[in-house]
Amino acid sequence: MSTKDQRAAIPDVLPLIPLRDLILFPNLVVPLFVGRERSINALEQSMRSNHLVALVTQRAAEVQDPGPDEIYDVGCVVTVLQELKLPDGTAKALVEGIQRIRILEYLERDPYLTVRVEVIDEAGTADVETQALMRNLVSDFESASELGKPIPQEVLLAAAAIEEPGRLADFVTFHLSLKVEEKQEILEALEPKDRLTKTSEFLRKELEILELGSKIQSRVKESMSKTQREYFLREQLKAIQQELGQFDETQAEIDEYKNKIEAAGMPEPVGEKALKELGRLEKMPQAAAETGVIRTYLDWLVGLPWNVSDEEKLDLIEAQAILDEDHYGLEKVKERVLEYLAVHKLTDHMRGPILCFVGPPGVGKTSIGKSIARALNRKFIRISLGGVRDEAEIRGHRRTYVGALPGRIIQSISQTGTNNPVFMMDEIDKVGMDFRGDPTSALLEVLDPEQNYAFQDHYLEAPFDLSDVMFITTANVLDPIPPALRDRMEVIHFPGYTEDEKLHIARKYLVPKQLKEHGLRPGLLAITDSALREIIRTYTREAGVRNLERQIAAICRQVTRKVVEGAEGKTSVTGRSVSDYLGPRKFTFGLAEKKDEVGVATGLVWTEVGGDIIFIEATKMKGKGGLTLTGQLGDVMRESAQAAVSWIRANAATLGIDPGFSEEYDLHIHVPAAAIPKDGPSAGITMATALASVLTGARVRRQVAMTGEITLRGRVLPIGGLKEKLLAAHRAGLQTVLIPKDNVRDLELVPEHVRTEMEIVPVERMDEVLARAFLPPKAR
Repeated sequence: MSTKDQRAAIPDVLPLIPLRDLILFPNLVVPLFVGRERSINALEQSMRSNHLVALVTQRAAEVQDPGPDEIYDVGCVVTVLQELKLPDGTAKALVEGIQRIRILEYLERDPYLTVRVEVIDEAGTADVETQALMRNLVSDFESASELGKPIPQEVLLAAAAIEEPGRLADFVTFHLSLKVEEKQEILEALEPKDRLTKTSEFLRKELEILELGSKIQSRVKESMSKTQREYFLREQLKAIQQELGQFDETQAEIDEYKNKIEAAGMPEPVGEKALKELGRLEKMPQAAAETGVIRTYLDWLVGLPWNVSDEEKLDLIEAQAILDEDHYGLEKVKERVLEYLAVHKLTDHMRGPILCFVGPPGVGKTSIGKSIARALNRKFIRISLGGVRDEAEIRGHRRTYVGALPGRIIQSISQTGTNNPVFMMDEIDKVGMDFRGDPTSALLEVLDPEQNYAFQDHYLEAPFDLSDVMFITTANVLDPIPPALRDRMEVIHFPGYTEDEKLHIARKYLVPKQLKEHGLRPGLLAITDSALREIIRTYTREAGVRNLERQIAAICRQVTRKVVEGAEGKTSVTGRSVSDYLGPRKFTFGLAEKKDEVGVATGLVWTEVGGDIIFIEATKMKGKGGLTLTGQLGDVMRESAQAAVSWIRANAATLGIDPGFSEEYDLHIHVPAAAIPKDGPSAGITMATALASVLTGARVRRQVAMTGEITLRGRVLPIGGLKEKLLAAHRAGLQTVLIPKDNVRDLELVPEHVRTEMEIVPVERMDEVLARAFLPPKAR
């Protein structure tokens, strides 16, 4: 049957197959893959009847089961020339387009879509304008092929042979890379002239894109040809030089620097600066003195880890285990590190925290930094700032100086090879200043998260990002640190270890470490808890554990010597035998008085090595109201003594003291251990109690200790170091401690066993202190 006969025999009702991403035009033969169940049923029905089926494109390709609203109205009726069923249940068909159709009505949905259609007849005549459009379309089609569009030669020949305008428009449109909507627009155009016009417009846009692409490709090719030519000539020059034995080492060095600059991952402005310096080096004579300066500068630039970072561990449980494994106590520090990890886990980028560990020597400030780096899986850097007086130590020297180098910050980062280490600056409180500048001012930029993302080293003269670095500083005392610098850091205080904490650290860490370092198996030496406690109390006086470790090492050395000399069996060191190894006791620790006395009150003090108790002695003698203070007391402590005397004179009648005592007696207050300087206001109520005891003749309870500042009105003001003071009182065997009422909030820092084994009495006024401290009149 001819195509003309087939057009005449198109029935009104046809099975429908919706197409995805394909527009079929009349007079074209196209292979078709059919996979959906309804579509396969429609194909089989057409094969059983007249081989005719309607093909209409669906609006959205992703719809699996399209309805009437999801299918275009205009499509094409085709003849199924061949059908092949595939093993996976789908089918392949070869179809030929016959005529445009419009869907009038959807009749059935199952087992396949059935529609009522009307045939759209071709309209229009081939006038002169139409012939011109046809020639122009064929010419543009051929131009598209010449500009690189993949159009087979036989397709071009077929297009040139088509004489019907509508058929030519359909043929060219089918072979253009147009969107489905654009091809559907041409399919729905009824006038051949309109179809030719629309197709020409689409083809013209395609030609413009192809022409632009051709220009770009031509420029790239020209650039590549020039680069390849230079490369070829350069390689030829190298080969000639090698044949002549004249290898150009300078050019090889320049090429090496170029490769390193490209591989360094520098920010664009820094990379441009490096290439500029490299250009200067390339043009400069090798004998010039500045070539060495430029080489050194480039070496520093390419050696910095601009984009090299350590991959962090974000496992909080593992980090907690590492911190606990390395250090006992220090809960605030560990909590802060874990909080940083937790926040970093929820955010893609977080600026590194800047912490300042403040505490006495030997409490683990530096070593906890190493543990933090291990817990975070970062590298660790430590520099000591003690005695640094030159600002250039931090920021580096200008390159104009002979022998100039970057500052210690950039040097350390370069040596580490990563831009996110844990960076510890030790002894920041011992930084000095002189005519060369103030290093603490330079540290303001380093330790400020709002500025250190673009840290400027004087030597580099280029910004380096320090925002990923976790800075940790350490100090023994906070006061010498300038306020502006202190404000940029999160201060965490290390209060020093208590006796119980030192015992635990020695048992768990120090003893095993020293046994290993001295080659002693655990079965050769045993140091009992009583021996460790004896060493802590009478052979060391420190807040940390350095001297404690030295004393343990001294015992291990002596035992090692005995083992080497042939001694057998296990050596056990107890509290009584410690002196056999370490000699006589070096220190005495405070114990409560053995009896209640007049003029002696027990006070509590805080020192850098922990808390202790002191006995403040007072006496009176005939005189004219003078006040003598001894024991190397500071100004604040002297003023506290004067305030205590003034309060007693103002309340003499209430206390039962002769108001004229100040005219008849001189008073003397002495604080033993006269060689040790003492200061602070917390001994105020203790001195007032000792003076009141002397003047009234009342004995002071030996089991009562006290701490607090006194005012002229007799109020008791809060003090610091309560935890250490209460631990000292507990260690001395005291039963009752009087503390300022405002310090009750600090009791949560005190170990529970200390709070339960002692009576801690908050007081607000001096009369409450005396009522608790003095024995009743009958017992005096």
